[in-house]
Amino acid sequence: MNCYERVVVHPLFKLFKYSKKYRFDISLAALYSLLNKVFDILPEVLIGVAVDVIVKRQDSMLAHFGIHDVKLQIIVLGLFTGLIWILESTFQYLYSLKWCYLAQHLQHDMRLDAYGHIQKLELEYFENKATGNLMAILNDDINQLERFINDGVNQIIQIVGSTLIIGVIFFVISTQVALLSFMPIPLIILGVFFFRHQLAPRYLRVRNSAGELNGKLNTNLSGMATIKSFTSETHELNAVAKLSSNYVNANKAAIVMSAAVTPVIRMAVMCGFLGALIYGGILTLEGQIQVASYSILIFLSQRLLWPLTYLAQVTDMYQRSMASINRVMGLLSAPIQIQAGTKEVVQPCQGQLEFNAVDFAYQEREQLFKHLSFKIAAGENIAFVGSTGSGKSTLVKLLLRFYQNQAGEILLDGQPIDELSLNSLRSQIGVVSQETFLIDGSIADNIRYGSFTASLDEVLRVAKLVEADSFIQQLPEGYQTLVGERGQKLSGGQRQRIALARAILKNPAILILDEATSALDNHTEDMIQQAMLEVSKGRTTLSIAHRLSTVVNADRIYVLEHGAIIEVGSHAELLAQNGQYAYLWRLQLRNPDAVV
Repeated sequence: MNCYERVVVHPLFKLFKYSKKYRFDISLAALYSLLNKVFDILPEVLIGVAVDVIVKRQDSMLAHFGIHDVKLQIIVLGLFTGLIWILESTFQYLYSLKWCYLAQHLQHDMRLDAYGHIQKLELEYFENKATGNLMAILNDDINQLERFINDGVNQIIQIVGSTLIIGVIFFVISTQVALLSFMPIPLIILGVFFFRHQLAPRYLRVRNSAGELNGKLNTNLSGMATIKSFTSETHELNAVAKLSSNYVNANKAAIVMSAAVTPVIRMAVMCGFLGALIYGGILTLEGQIQVASYSILIFLSQRLLWPLTYLAQVTDMYQRSMASINRVMGLLSAPIQIQAGTKEVVQPCQGQLEFNAVDFAYQEREQLFKHLSFKIAAGENIAFVGSTGSGKSTLVKLLLRFYQNQAGEILLDGQPIDELSLNSLRSQIGVVSQETFLIDGSIADNIRYGSFTASLDEVLRVAKLVEADSFIQQLPEGYQTLVGERGQKLSGGQRQRIALARAILKNPAILILDEATSALDNHTEDMIQQAMLEVSKGRTTLSIAHRLSTVVNADRIYVLEHGAIIEVGSHAELLAQNGQYAYLWRLQLRNPDAVV
């Protein structure tokens, strides 16, 4: 595959395949564009006919159609010209409407498909991609594609259409003048291909630079509190300035090349126009071409050549769009590593879990789990503890199929979770993590998130259960109080209680608490722990904790180290073993040498 095919044809071919369901609408829009150009060219032909009427009068070409009265010829010519203008305007309206609708529908479909595809990608994909860059693809790149479909495609059709139509008229009138007028066109096309080839990598750098800048801005806006607290404003401003300069310089490199396209094309156009003007005039003086035909040639030579100056604008728009299509299609073609099964969880789900010889390693890292095996009975309250990086949270990610284990299997009620649909599997699991995600809505909306049909009474019940009702009632609008973006109007403990309420409202067979009370004060934590004892009855509960005080009531505690289970037992049993768990317990009591 040569460079031209890789940069230009390939993304356009992908776009053509993607827009398959709009083929009829595209064909109709193209027909409207072509008919508009036909009726747009005809007035120039009628000017020649008008000159012929004035010069030849009763011997004009209209006289051959039975209209001998000169005044009547002018009236007929005027009426016909009016009809042509009406048709030209009508088809302009139709193609504008059709291309606009197509652009809107395509960008809507593409944005939804791209976002839907993103939701199916494994979490590891997001670890290697900046959020701002993905935002740039979903917004800027798709919007760039919309502009190209809305304007660029129509211009290409009309330029090609007018060239072919006028070319036929030229060759009918005078082959010699036609050949002379068409001589610059191959040079113009070659020039356009040259500039397009030069512009492609430049605009790709522009889009990538825009993505990097958006990524940095997105990160900084999310972490503004940290930036302020570490007085890093100047440092971050310099970092943004550097990325912004890279974006400016990438644009400059593209502009230097794109700005040269129009002048080059205009010079070639001038040569073709002068050829038609001078040589056509000589042939007319020699009587080889009629005056009316010469008038048509002069007017149409501009119609033939001057629209080619728009090739600069079209080329620029086309290359920007191809760079954007490459990025959007690259996202859409990102492989989905987590393949969903087709089976449903057998109801009612009991919540029995089993890890059977599970192997797992993060990409480009050492293996974390090697033949990891354990079994959790339905309704058990299980805790996982261990140092940072021991694999506690990874167990949850594997169970939720955020990541795919490389070997072994994970079973839910005896069913391999790889065989289950993701919706069926995840609907049985409620998760409360240390990093709480809240939507920009009301408190009630956030508690209902994932259980959208829950009644207000159900919302109130779970809020009281997690000791959230008291602080919610004190807010100006109670449960209808807006929490702000990412819940910034609430404290960390308030956000976590809402997340707890949301998980409980889901009524899952398995409840996962990943450092769920880490943001709470001791008093509130004690109250919620008591509530959790009640909530966990009849369901399997998995707790991941650094604060061992939160897992003392667990039926069984697994101690992990470097991805391996090194100790198992209840709180009392593990203290009696006087191993790693006992050491961690003494450490949290600030007395690592004490005897337990």
